[in-house]
Amino acid sequence: MAFRVVLADDSYLARDAVSRALAEAPDIEVVAVCEDRDSLLAAVETERPDVVVTDIRMPPAEMAEGVEVAARLRRSHPSIGVVVLSQYLEATYALDLLAGGSDGRAYLLKEHIHDGGELAAAVRTTAAGGSVIDPKVVEVLVTVRVRAASSPLAGLTRREREILGQIAQGKSNPAIAAALGLSKRAVEKHINAIFVKLELPESGNVSRRVKAALLFLAEGAPDRGAGPRHS
Repeated sequence: MAFRVVLADDSYLARDAVSRALAEAPDIEVVAVCEDRDSLLAAVETERPDVVVTDIRMPPAEMAEGVEVAARLRRSHPSIGVVVLSQYLEATYALDLLAGGSDGRAYLLKEHIHDGGELAAAVRTTAAGGSVIDPKVVEVLVTVRVRAASSPLAGLTRREREILGQIAQGKSNPAIAAALGLSKRAVEKHINAIFVKLELPESGNVSRRVKAALLFLAEGAPDRGAGPRHS
């Protein structure tokens, strides 16, 4: 019995390459090929595949349709596996894909789709409820986690990070209090705690607010992953 696959990618070349790679596997049958999210969802309802192989970004918005589809199928068709393909390392998208659980999910880089054996193995694994994550993506995820753990901001509470974000926008204490629904005194206490945790003593040259804001802005980038935002 062959594994039934619905394939989706807005690039003709990518669709052709993936189709050719999967055609090498005698136990895998591509039953539908789609160019966007809506046609993919329609094909899932019509074909009821074992696995969906999809690009991350597709029309209509070309944002994260592949991850969105994976999340939808987790709710509507939990038995369908999803293999997401990406052109670049996307730590954030990988984390979003696995947010609802890793069962039946795979995240592979497109540079590996020429290897029909690896792609076919991912299809078989996700169909059986397993998970596959490209080793390079794992490296990025580990790096992001290490950076987050070693960041000076790691010790801040959620509320303190919220207030620090307001400071980074150049807001005064009264403006922060109004924005977050806190008293001015509460904001002052949180800000003092932030300065202590970030080890920011009084300085005659650069204020602690500016230093704290710079730390916040500098540490914001790793939280969004690595690599350009493309699929």
